Amino acid sequence: MTVIVLDSSRRTEGVAHVAAYGLAATVVAALSPLTLQAWDLFILGLVLAALCWASYRWIALSRAVLAAGALAAVSCWTQGWGMQMLSHTLASSQAQLLGMCLATWTASLASLPAWFRGRAGRLATRATWLALVLGLSGLALRWIESYSIGDGGMGHVPISNLYEVFALFIIIVNAMQLGVQRDVAMQGVAAFTSWVGSAAAGFMVWYALARGGHEIQPLVPALDSYWMKLHVPANFIGYGAFCLAAMTAVAWLAAGTAFAQNRLPDRSVLEETTYRLIATGFAFFTIATILGALWAAEAWGGYWSWDPKETWALVVWLNYAAWLHLRLVKGHRGTLMAWWALVGLLVTLFAFLGVNVYLSGLHSYGTL
Repeated sequence: MTVIVLDSSRRTEGVAHVAAYGLAATVVAALSPLTLQAWDLFILGLVLAALCWASYRWIALSRAVLAAGALAAVSCWTQGWGMQMLSHTLASSQAQLLGMCLATWTASLASLPAWFRGRAGRLATRATWLALVLGLSGLALRWIESYSIGDGGMGHVPISNLYEVFALFIIIVNAMQLGVQRDVAMQGVAAFTSWVGSAAAGFMVWYALARGGHEIQPLVPALDSYWMKLHVPANFIGYGAFCLAAMTAVAWLAAGTAFAQNRLPDRSVLEETTYRLIATGFAFFTIATILGALWAAEAWGGYWSWDPKETWALVVWLNYAAWLHLRLVKGHRGTLMAWWALVGLLVTLFAFLGVNVYLSGLHSYGTL
C-alpha cells in the first residue's frame, strides 16, 4: 500500500510540473517579444505559481492546465504563421471564449437528465473541464492579442472591462465547481451549481453582441495600476465562491424534499460545502477590500470615500461576516443559514452588477 501511495504521489507531482512548466513556457514565449511592465511580469509569475501549486494538489487540474497551455501555444503559432482563416476562427481568443460559454451551457443542460436519473453526469463534468481549458487558453490569448494592437500600447492584463471579468468569473466558478465535485458523491450537485457559470456566460455573450464588449479597448488610465491586477482577481474569487455557496444552499433545501433527497448528497455534506465556500469567499473578499483601500489611497488620496461600489462591498462583507459569526460562534445550522446564503446571493449580485446599472460613482468603469 505504501508503494502505491508513493508512486501515485510521484505521478501526480510529475504531471503537475509538466503542466505548470508547459503553460509557463507558452505564455512567456508568446509575451517575450512584447514590452511588459514589471508588474505584469509579477502578476504572470503569481498566476503561474498558483496554477503550479493547485496542479500539484489536483492531478486532473494539472492536465487541464497542460491542455490550455498547449492550445494557447498552437493558437499563437497559427497566428504567427499567417493562417488567417484559422486564426480568426478557432485560434482567436474570442472564438475560444465563446467556446467556453458553449461548453458551460452544455454542462448545465447535461447535468439535468443525469441528476433526474440519479447518475454522476460524466458528460456534464467533461464539458465543464472543456470550458475551463478553453477559458484559460482564451484569456491568455486575449492578453497576448492586446499587445498586437496599436503598436503594443493597448496591451494589458485582460481584467479591465465587464466582458473580461466575466470570462475570469466563469473560469473561477467552473474550477471551483469541479473542485466541489472531486468527491464522487458530490457530482449530483452540478445540477444546481453549474447554472452560475451558465448565467454568467449568457451575460457575457449578450454584452459582446449588444455592447461590443469583446473588442479589445485601450486601458482606462485610472485602471493602469498594479493594484487592479491583484484587487480584481481576489474580488472575483470571492464573488464566485459566494454564488456557488448559494447554489449548494439551494441543494440543501431541495435535499429535504422526498423527490430530491436520494439524488443529492447528505445534507450535512452540503451544509459543510456551503460553509467552506463562504469561508473561502470571505477570505478572498477581505483581501480584495484591503487591496482596494490601498489602491484608493494611492489614486484618490483616501482609503475610503463611501463610493456606491465601496459601500455595497462593505454590505457584502458584513453580510457574510455575520453568517460566519452565527455558524462558528453561535453554532447555527439548518434552514436559517441556507436561506441566508441564498439571500446573500442577491446582495452579492447587486454589488457585482446592480451598482453598475443603477448607481454611479468613482468605480463607473464597467457600466452597461
